[in-house]
Amino acid sequence: MATRIPEEVIDQVRSSVNIADVIGQYVQLKKSGKNLFGVCPFHDEKTGSFSVNEEKQIFHCFSCGRGGNVFKFFMELENISFPEAVIKVAEDAHIDLPNEYQTKEYVSENSQNSLSGQLINLHEQAANLYHHILKNTQAGQQALEYLYHRGMNDATIDQFGIGFAPEQRLLYPFFDEKKVDYQLLRQTGLFAEDQSGQLHDRFFGRVMFPIKNPNGKVIAFSGRLLSTENTDMPKYLNSPETEIFNKRRTLFNFDVARKSVRQSRRIILFEGFMDVIAATRAGVTCGVASMGTSLTEEQINMMERVTSEIDVCYDGDDAGQNATNRALSIISEQSQKLKLNVVSMPAGIDPDEYIQEYGEDKLAEWLDNAKQTPVAFQMNYLKRNLNVDNEVDQISYLHSILKVIANVPDSLEQDVYLNQLVTQFNLDKQTLQGQLQEIRRQNQSQNTVEVRRDNVRREAQPVIQHDVEILDQTKRAERMLLRLMLHDHDVWYYVKGKENFYFAHESFQTLYLLAQSYFSTHDVYAANEFFDYIDDEKLQRLMIDLEEIEANDEVSMAAVDDYINVIVQKTPLKQLISEKKAQLKEATKFGNKDLEESLTIEVINLMRQQQEQLQSGGK
Repeated sequence: MATRIPEEVIDQVRSSVNIADVIGQYVQLKKSGKNLFGVCPFHDEKTGSFSVNEEKQIFHCFSCGRGGNVFKFFMELENISFPEAVIKVAEDAHIDLPNEYQTKEYVSENSQNSLSGQLINLHEQAANLYHHILKNTQAGQQALEYLYHRGMNDATIDQFGIGFAPEQRLLYPFFDEKKVDYQLLRQTGLFAEDQSGQLHDRFFGRVMFPIKNPNGKVIAFSGRLLSTENTDMPKYLNSPETEIFNKRRTLFNFDVARKSVRQSRRIILFEGFMDVIAATRAGVTCGVASMGTSLTEEQINMMERVTSEIDVCYDGDDAGQNATNRALSIISEQSQKLKLNVVSMPAGIDPDEYIQEYGEDKLAEWLDNAKQTPVAFQMNYLKRNLNVDNEVDQISYLHSILKVIANVPDSLEQDVYLNQLVTQFNLDKQTLQGQLQEIRRQNQSQNTVEVRRDNVRREAQPVIQHDVEILDQTKRAERMLLRLMLHDHDVWYYVKGKENFYFAHESFQTLYLLAQSYFSTHDVYAANEFFDYIDDEKLQRLMIDLEEIEANDEVSMAAVDDYINVIVQKTPLKQLISEKKAQLKEATKFGNKDLEESLTIEVINLMRQQQEQLQSGGK
């Protein structure tokens, strides 16, 4: 059985990170007042109702209600247990935990013990084997020389975990010797199955590039043939889709890029993973690449959650320019919030080739300084197959580019492009402006029709109403009082000194009892620390709700007395006795003798008060 992670270790891990920095790797956060806001990662929304309080080190979504500290964030995001979340945060903070806190007993069924967890574990082992073969064996020597020739050094090879799958097909024997279940191996995507049911390595004779999920775990591979001569096999071979690998939901290097966004303020979208590696060699770590497919809605969502700016940097050839145009169109249709730029590489050259010709520093400069707006890109792209000196082609081009300019919301930016057209084609600006207004009028008319259609569709769909609790006077008093008690020691001890005071509702009373336990070992209240004392989901949400209450710095004891009076008047003894008996049952169940004794005394006293009320005609 695993050793429980000590409280002092949990406290160390929690205090070693800033929740805003951690969540900022997963959600694009913007300052507004005291808090940071972004789009909630736990449900689909367009408005930024997800809040991070850096002072209290907690998060809260006002829409779905989820909230908590940094551990709870990972528990919700990755569906893992509390100990696993502690380990995850420790890894991100580069805190070394003793091995006894990282044993299998800490692993929940939703992670490594699940099918997904087992498949990830096998991919991690495969990546380590391939990397070892590349770096330390004769079989990997030719592949290593190939990578050196491409300009990579050992640091880059190690950073990306690049490996080599030899012709000998060593992976299946490697797992077979470890007695890994045959059916499990079939589901990895690492093997091909012949007609007799025998498994064979899918990858052989290939340089292996691990593909990772957003948490940095290997979930697939892309293998490049070391020798492309005299073969019909594809130059690149990717893992098939599996339980853990979906091309639509995967971006190469996203696990690294999302961490660097807080410094770079952008993500660079490259055409292939070799371009990403080249950029990393140049010190640009915010690059990602889609998995050999057109950009997908899921991939755009991934990027939009962590950044507000995307630079599209595809190859400078015709295919690359066509891909750039498609990417701009797809992103623009899906997101109105993302700022888009284009970094066009010189014709016929990609970032990897650029480094080989000009050096790493020059590539970094190019990626920073060769930006252009999507419209500036279109002004060149739409000319590519036209002879604009010819009147027919020139008119066709002007009609096309004016439609693009008409969609630019900024009037100053529009004016810049119109002036360029005036200069280039010796045109009258007023004529262009008139044509632009006509295009806008047509667009507006079309948009009006589409809005009407959308309204009809919305009216036909049922409206989902979210339950909003209406608080009565008693609950409002309980919320304010407990919030004051947690944040003000004078109020805490004042209320605690009231004999036979109980909160009217069980949830507040239970939270009060948990706070007593917390203050028995803590002199100062910290919301993110107290949160870990609460196991119940509803109580966790109640505690986060309390933290959202705005309270004055100066506390009036008269107001405290008012809250107490409201609560006491609405707290029937019968309800209190029932709640205390339930708590007594729990204390007995868990063998808490001290609490059991104190609760027994409380129940006896309450029953005595009830009897006295009955004898005097009270209720």
